[in-house]
Amino acid sequence: MFKRTQNINLSLIKGIELEATKYCDVVSLALGTPSFDTPDCIKRRVEVALKKGLVAKYSLSPGLPELRELIEITLAKENMYYDWQKEIIVTVGAIEAISATLLTITNPGDEVLIPDPTYTSYRDAIIMAGCKPVYVPSIEKNNWSLNIKAFSKAITPKSKVIFFCNPNNPTGTLYSKESLLGLAEIAERNNLYIMSDEVYKDFILNDDYDDKSVFSLAENVNLRKRVIRIAGFSKMYAMTGWRVGYMHSDASIIQEILKVHDVLVTCAPVVSQYAALGGLEMAQKDVQYFKNEFKKRLDLICLRLDRLSEYFSCDRPDGAYFMFAKMLKEKDSKVFAFDLLKKAQVAVVPGISFGPSGEGYIRFNFGVKEEFINKAFDRIEKYFGI
Repeated sequence: MFKRTQNINLSLIKGIELEATKYCDVVSLALGTPSFDTPDCIKRRVEVALKKGLVAKYSLSPGLPELRELIEITLAKENMYYDWQKEIIVTVGAIEAISATLLTITNPGDEVLIPDPTYTSYRDAIIMAGCKPVYVPSIEKNNWSLNIKAFSKAITPKSKVIFFCNPNNPTGTLYSKESLLGLAEIAERNNLYIMSDEVYKDFILNDDYDDKSVFSLAENVNLRKRVIRIAGFSKMYAMTGWRVGYMHSDASIIQEILKVHDVLVTCAPVVSQYAALGGLEMAQKDVQYFKNEFKKRLDLICLRLDRLSEYFSCDRPDGAYFMFAKMLKEKDSKVFAFDLLKKAQVAVVPGISFGPSGEGYIRFNFGVKEEFINKAFDRIEKYFGI
């Protein structure tokens, strides 16, 4: 009956969370939400805007001028130079930026290449745009690094976009500059666009890297008319409920995306735009605190998984706050996840939801408080009879 939604499914992440509402006292390591509250400095910035009566009306469709100008300044510090008046749009989270971009730069029947595994909603956003998602298997033995040769082989006359998340969700892999430039070479050779979702870039947890290790193709001036970079405030400032993010690219692309953005949402919620402004102005110490806490929680979940080495194996992620663990005795990740929820009241995400290569894996969110990590793994140990 509804042709546009026939091949779109509610993601298994949301499906697990909905199923969890049927049980009491569920410990969720499923939904990718950090445990922290939005920093007080952001709340105070919003309170000032509310008292001044600044949030009751629409902003300009691309967003508050002062927010876009501050984003431009922030990007320049990261070697990305974009004009706030023509090349930056404030969006309703990263997912609206993704949908608006796909609806703009693709035509029905185009193919969008994505690493496998990758974030579950990419597939459905691609299908909603009338396109075909093409999963390109990553190199599992090398911590899910990009397989440049496989991307090159996957190109067809219908290929239009290469789309990835860096660091990756669910694997936490930070893609190397070399591999990203390899994708750029493929894109240039085949006249493709590149969509780079970088919402987890502020949480690099591998001590072998620092913030300067995060390379973005948006830094390369020769790729300006090819790369659309998507970023956000939700993860960085513990603002997932505020629904605000941003995107930037060359003006020739952004001005076309702006038309779709305007049709879809008019503008991002103004109250949330002021929250984002407060984050950029004052919340960098909070981001560092979050990062330090994630490192502690990563150590904890690794410790707990080590005690289950008969059942799971895993590599430490480079970034984000997810552990992608391989099941050693189970084969069907969806069956296992729903059985674990039913019998142990622990919610996790089956790896199959992230693409064919994710089968046999489980994603654990360690962005929750340590007490919940311990509580969840106490139950998982009991589930396995330990």
